[in-house]
Amino acid sequence: MTTGDEAGAKTIDAKSFWQAIGQRAIGATIVTAVGSGGPAGLLGLSATHVTADPPTMLVSIDNKTSALASVLEAKHFAINYLPQGAEDIVEAFSGKSSLKGADRFEAGCWGTLATGAPVYNDAIGAIDCELEEVVERHGVSIVLGRVVDFRANSDGAPLVYFRGGYLA
Repeated sequence: MTTGDEAGAKTIDAKSFWQAIGQRAIGATIVTAVGSGGPAGLLGLSATHVTADPPTMLVSIDNKTSALASVLEAKHFAINYLPQGAEDIVEAFSGKSSLKGADRFEAGCWGTLATGAPVYNDAIGAIDCELEEVVERHGVSIVLGRVVDFRANSDGAPLVYFRGGYLA
């Protein structure tokens, strides 16, 4: 819901905003890193490319997310694009799961690329990055990474998240 203020600008509440951005279909991604506490990961629905030259990725991470500390400490991260049928992986890494830390990686089979960040073996794509810059904005860390390795799988279809559920 929006309301106007005295300057004519709208005030937008978070719940309504989430409903609005939920109208876009996005690929489900898991962002991973390995810090001193072991592997860590999060459901990263706001992961995207910045530029292809040089290859650079961006992911927004809520500052309250425990895996952010691992990304900042390790100075690397991987973005895993999940295939259809990987809903169990999403659930393991969602904030709604009772799984924490390294226990989340018991779902599925994981390997690594150049940085050592966990890469889901069945991912349709994995982008491995070294941390370049972090911009903090309104309780979120916008994490920029230089791509140092990647893997693409031409088989399979993406797990697409839309309006709070998955498209088949």
